[in-house]
Amino acid sequence: MDEADLRQRCHTVLPGHRQQTPAQLFAAMATWCEENGIAHDVYGEGELIEALERKVAALLGTEAATFCITGTMAQATALRLACDERGSRLVALHPTAHILKHERGNHQLLGHFDALTIGSPHRPFTLAELQAIPDRLGAVALELPARELGGQAPAWDELQAMKDYCRARGIHLHMDGARLWEAAAAYGRSHAEIAAGFDTVYVSLYKGIGGLGGALLAGPKAFIARAQEWYRRQGGNVIHRSPYVVAAAMQLDARLAAMPAYFRRTQWLYDALRGYPLLSANPVAPQANLLHLHLPVDRERALAIRNDVAAAHGIWLHNAVHHAQLDGTSYTEWYVGDNLLHLPDEAVHAALGAWQAALEAAR
Repeated sequence: MDEADLRQRCHTVLPGHRQQTPAQLFAAMATWCEENGIAHDVYGEGELIEALERKVAALLGTEAATFCITGTMAQATALRLACDERGSRLVALHPTAHILKHERGNHQLLGHFDALTIGSPHRPFTLAELQAIPDRLGAVALELPARELGGQAPAWDELQAMKDYCRARGIHLHMDGARLWEAAAAYGRSHAEIAAGFDTVYVSLYKGIGGLGGALLAGPKAFIARAQEWYRRQGGNVIHRSPYVVAAAMQLDARLAAMPAYFRRTQWLYDALRGYPLLSANPVAPQANLLHLHLPVDRERALAIRNDVAAAHGIWLHNAVHHAQLDGTSYTEWYVGDNLLHLPDEAVHAALGAWQAALEAAR
């Protein structure tokens, strides 16, 4: 039995949202389109896509927003244009930035900009570390919250100070807001308050929202118009974006409304984890409805335990597992979504107890 089949057979799944089949999702999209009289966009023009762009721009407090087929294209383009405007190819990035870890060197190989890493790979970079850079920067990219850090984000005052620093020195400040929707509940601020002071903001339409894919880049009208032209040059001018837009637009309001509840459930989960000492959470206190759980076994053993618990108890504990810094340890990511939100407390404790027992037996 492969991993997908094993997960499918489990009656309890802990991380993320309930996964619809393609047939279920497409049926829901068709119903929503019929109820709302939806027509296709044509090369990004049409009320469906333009309404979503206006809505997200309003949520973020920016002049404009535009759809892009991938976040990879959206961010590389934004930072390239920012560097062109500022006359410096240098972009300060955290060592765990998506651009560096997951995009196969596109920024360098395609000549977009030059990356300069800043800060420790284990925590967000600080204002002091930013101030210590002696070079003239074209841009700074800041991920809020940082996925590879278990959802960590700078403290609010620190974030405001970094905004002020970049503004005073004419540095373009860009937000990798792939999970910005999740950050608002933890900060206790609106999306517009968080985005204020950033020159451009990228948000995902599929990560926390649950769409099929796609992204939006928000910022000043003139900048967004230039980005649209560069999307065309890079092959991003898809004739119909409606499948991606519909899949996001039909559930955007509900997902955003649920984010505070996801965060409260994450806070509850941190309290629950105190009874299971072999499951060590990072960060030590929740900063989003996202966390890493560090395990006292290596990656291969962690995967074997997950599969054994799934087969014996019908409980899917987690998805991917990664090697941790210490030999013989590993970690996994939990996104606290609909699954954990709606699972009874006693069922969560049963799952954590089975996991703890399996880890104890493996030591």
